[in-house]
Amino acid sequence: MPSTRLSAALLRATALELVVLAGHALLYPTGITGERHPAAGTTTGTATGTGTGTGTAGHPGPAPASTPLSAPASAPAGTTALPTGRPDRPPVVLLHGFIDNRSVFVLLRRSLARHGWHHLESLNYSPLTCDIRTAAELLGRHIEEICARTGHREIDIVGHSLGGLIARYYVQRLGGDRRVRTLVTLGTPHGGTAVAPLAGAHPIVRQMRSGSAPIEELRLPAPGCRTRFVSFWSELDQVIVPVEAACIDHPDLDVVNVRVTGVGHLALPVHPAVAAGIRQALDAHASAQGPAGAASVA
Repeated sequence: MPSTRLSAALLRATALELVVLAGHALLYPTGITGERHPAAGTTTGTATGTGTGTGTAGHPGPAPASTPLSAPASAPAGTTALPTGRPDRPPVVLLHGFIDNRSVFVLLRRSLARHGWHHLESLNYSPLTCDIRTAAELLGRHIEEICARTGHREIDIVGHSLGGLIARYYVQRLGGDRRVRTLVTLGTPHGGTAVAPLAGAHPIVRQMRSGSAPIEELRLPAPGCRTRFVSFWSELDQVIVPVEAACIDHPDLDVVNVRVTGVGHLALPVHPAVAAGIRQALDAHASAQGPAGAASVA
């Protein structure tokens, strides 16, 4: 009986993945070019950025825990309305996955803007990018520019798949924790993934495999890392193999791993329940914080 329920859930998630893929194929051309951003000194409205890169940061805490997130067709019941227009909210940088672009975040951007986030930056990185380290360095340059333009000393990052891995490398290995307050990752292969062996012809795909040099470098000690990490992983993710590889397991990092049910890899950046969880994760840093792993999304 449990296997029957799992099969039915997998079929529903696969159907949703196909719908998301079709919709994203239509939107993809709109995100090929980078976004224009307001001139320096602009403090209101939606700010956007262009270019290639990623980034984030971490901070010491207890071992990570896993928090369940149920993903029904609408936002989770019981979700409290978040305050809107909070002046202390830093810019949010959205970083897409492999062979994708900023169009994947159309719905998430709309959700964040509706709930009071005014500084939103969607960065494109080239599909020809061959090295996670190089992409992370370029991300760092973009983040410095964003901070200078907006007047904020810190930012938050939401990275989907490879985007989250690039951002984490920036935070842990390139000193990005001084700039990144919270890093939210969606279906990111933190432990590497064994899927798509034929795609291994691309160097950056090989770097996403377990045992690659960048993955192993992320296992190294990171004492004093100041960023808070929130990693959303799906039990039905068919891109991250095994699915638990999308969890962050590092003794030096402040981590909350959030389990998502009923949603596949492609749907993570567009599902309303996940968007609600992301909003909660971004606001948790500004509210009274509990120990790592104590956050929950019902």
